Amino acid sequence: MGRGRAKAKQTKVARDLKYRSHETDFGALAKELHGEDGQPSEAKEPPETDEYDEWSDYSPSSRD
Repeated sequence: MGRGRAKAKQTKVARDLKYRSHETDFGALAKELHGEDGQPSEAKEPPETDEYDEWSDYSPSSRD
């Protein structure tokens, strides 16, 4: 029970997608799918850092 409203909404959305004429920018879609957004590839991926790099200058203290 209670599925009537959700199903009606899905049907409405499906009809809109089927019967409306949408202008599709296939160039922008291809760029999005291939990951080309105009930014250099270095900006997309952060550089790999070791979580222990921050502490590499410290040495363990020796206790006498």
